[in-house]
Amino acid sequence: MTMQNIHALDISYCETFSRKIDKPWGILFYNENQPNYYDANHARIMNACEDPQKVVEETTIFYQSKNIVPRFYIYDLVNQQNLLSELKLRNFKYEEMISPVQLWNNRDINIPPNPMVTIEIVTDENYQEALEIEGSIKEFGGIEVMEKVFEEQFNHPAFTHYLLRYDGMACSTACIFEDGNQARMESVATLEAFRGKGLIGQIIDYIQQETKKKGIEMLWVLPINEAIEKVYQKYGFETVEKYISGHAFLSGKSIKEIQG
Repeated sequence: MTMQNIHALDISYCETFSRKIDKPWGILFYNENQPNYYDANHARIMNACEDPQKVVEETTIFYQSKNIVPRFYIYDLVNQQNLLSELKLRNFKYEEMISPVQLWNNRDINIPPNPMVTIEIVTDENYQEALEIEGSIKEFGGIEVMEKVFEEQFNHPAFTHYLLRYDGMACSTACIFEDGNQARMESVATLEAFRGKGLIGQIIDYIQQETKKKGIEMLWVLPINEAIEKVYQKYGFETVEKYISGHAFLSGKSIKEIQG
């Protein structure tokens, strides 16, 4: 049930900033206004691919017709060997990633309040400050990618962005994406000069209390690596699953390269 929840939430998440075309073999996501944003432009294959030659050809033609790099997010890798072989024949680059899935245990972490810290919802007034923080984080893709992504998320009712100030200085952000009784914490970021002050714990605790008030039953986080996974574990997020996914792409940087 865990992976079903995660896939359903992730698909809803991608739909907020991209168009979705359902196919017998999976899903095509695309957004011609954000061609360099990987999550907005990829073919998602969750089950065994029965005709990999046709799928790869159809997907490649589709994205190239829109001047977008053909890209696949692939799950259930044990049953995808024919697809992976076909992608290799067509000169796709390929990487695999271990993706932890964490769920908040709904227990308060009781972070002591810091009189230097204030947290506020992102509005038109503080929009630029929040954007500059997220745009400075290379793991997010930099300002070129985040400027459009942040705008679309800010204007979508499913997202709520938060901005943390330390001694009045905007220095940390995070957001939640809501879908029914589930939510996902995203875009947790702190400017380098302000790291080591426990600010991540402050904003996570704040978001956890906010989701409780909203009646959210499940608060998920998908850390980008196992080091970040350990950070979230300190704040009540328990690892309920680890899955291996594949990323195939015809050109450009790998996800690992972007994340550093």
